[in-house]
Amino acid sequence: MNAHPIAQDAPPTWEGSSLPSDASASLHLESALDVSIIIPAFREAENLPILVPRIAASLDQAGLRGEIVVVDDNSQDGTDLACQALADSFPVRLLVRTHERGLSSAVVHGMRHAEGEVFVVMDADLSHPPEKIPELVQAVRGGDADFAIGSRYVSGGATDENWGLFRWVNSKAATLLARPLSKAKDPMAGFFALARQTFEEGAETLDPVGYKIGLEIMVKCGCRRIKEVPIRFQDRVHGQSKMNFTEQVNYLRHLRRLYVHRLGRWAQFAQFVVVGSTGMVIDLLVFSLLLTMLPGSGARAVAIGTAMTWNFWLNRRLTFSAMRGRRILPQFVLFCLACSLGAFVNWSIFVTLHAPEGLLADAPLLAAFVGILGGTICNFLMSKYVAFRPSAAPAGKIPAPQ
Repeated sequence: MNAHPIAQDAPPTWEGSSLPSDASASLHLESALDVSIIIPAFREAENLPILVPRIAASLDQAGLRGEIVVVDDNSQDGTDLACQALADSFPVRLLVRTHERGLSSAVVHGMRHAEGEVFVVMDADLSHPPEKIPELVQAVRGGDADFAIGSRYVSGGATDENWGLFRWVNSKAATLLARPLSKAKDPMAGFFALARQTFEEGAETLDPVGYKIGLEIMVKCGCRRIKEVPIRFQDRVHGQSKMNFTEQVNYLRHLRRLYVHRLGRWAQFAQFVVVGSTGMVIDLLVFSLLLTMLPGSGARAVAIGTAMTWNFWLNRRLTFSAMRGRRILPQFVLFCLACSLGAFVNWSIFVTLHAPEGLLADAPLLAAFVGILGGTICNFLMSKYVAFRPSAAPAGKIPAPQ
């Protein structure tokens, strides 16, 4: 058993025997390793001694040479000692991160240091069945898929009886939000496989936040052919779940990043339209509430002002987030002026098209729609190039969207 440093923020790591047990090739030769099992871990010292032997048995039975890479976020719960003991009998390597946190970034960290031809990612909490690893590996190595998922939601898949309705609904809602990004039935899965080459082709674009690294890789690494292998998802055996409200918010942030990546040059306009749609809802809600307290004209004015302020705040936070460092009051004034111009353009287009001799004289709704479209485009261009005009800061100094 040898010890050697793997990364600047990692202590010595332990490497155990390769699989199968009679292998004579070096564990560190990439050509000798069929698979790297990457396990992000935080306070999972009780689960690893159960999980690792099952992984090893699964690989051994399938005749796969592999390594088990545990990426620990400095748990200080005995994970290091557990891995050191396991490395006497199994091909375990431990990477301890002291300057970074998070499941997704831990997976990427593990992949950057893994040596297998195929990468398999799974949780440390015993929720994913190691016995399914060979099927995932075969789907990738056999050329059937760019990305193989251990899926709860395909035929033959299932979740633990104690999983609960709330968790099921939460999972389904998250899947629905991601549907435009992936047609997989279980894109949220944390049990998946892909080829090293697929990872390397998109590695520099990965910027995950939260837990859903599989979805990130599918989108950023251009995985078109997805195969879902049915699994039975079990509740964790030891320890506590890391899922909480913060991680749910992180998932929404992550989705936004992925949609921005997918939409490319149209992303900013799409966000502007979505923000405008929420502003319309705010406008109508405030107007309805104030009608019982104020005259119609007064209620309308306050509702419009409230919606405009809402749109400004949300556009500053999301659509033009790179400009958040600039003074807020001048931005707000310019945004209001831009919206006023957009309203005038909207009205002018409608009046022109719906005039007695206009092109849409007999189609008021279509004329209104064209007016709204024109006004929206005007608002967007004025917001982009006037209210939130690009900073003159040197390249690289503007913060990336959050």
